[in-house]
Amino acid sequence: MDIALPELPFPLSPFGPDGDWTYADGVLTGRAGPRQDRFVPPTGEELDPASDAPRLLGAPDGDFQLIARVTVGFTGAFDAGVLYVHVGERAWAKLCLEYSPDVPTVCTVVTRGHSDDANSFAVDGRSVWLRVTRTGRAFAFHASLDGERWTFVRFFTLGEEKETGAALVGFMAQAPVGEGCVVTYDHLTFRPGAPADLRDGS
Repeated sequence: MDIALPELPFPLSPFGPDGDWTYADGVLTGRAGPRQDRFVPPTGEELDPASDAPRLLGAPDGDFQLIARVTVGFTGAFDAGVLYVHVGERAWAKLCLEYSPDVPTVCTVVTRGHSDDANSFAVDGRSVWLRVTRTGRAFAFHASLDGERWTFVRFFTLGEEKETGAALVGFMAQAPVGEGCVVTYDHLTFRPGAPADLRDGS
């Protein structure tokens, strides 16, 4: 069943296992079950077809910024709350607040056939602001401690949409090795267009 959030100009549809997604009073909540994740090892191993994680995604038009403060109820290593971009089964990216493996950390994964994995900076606490931007054929990831000053994390492309399909963007929860976790997203904001400068903190 699609979910319409008042902050977003497009509906969201669930993908993957049941995330028990709920929305109330400006807060979106999702739940990852035991050992749920999306990651294609760069070592060349194939992704287990049963390996997936709850996602709630929609298809905005044009350039945009999707912003949320993400809070994770960490219980196991690599538990994470995620802003997620998807253009194909092997073309997607994650901007995460992740327990990596025992310190909350802003992490990114970009998958083009296989996944990479990169840590950005540690966070003191269970919450951080995350932002996904689309500008033309490219995407940018930023993170912030206060929702005002943004740290540039990553700039990348997942390929041309005519080759991969329209981009979906939204939310994901994961618990790759643990028994599950709860993720909340608040201060949800959608802005048409991209920042004028991706690297000046705005």
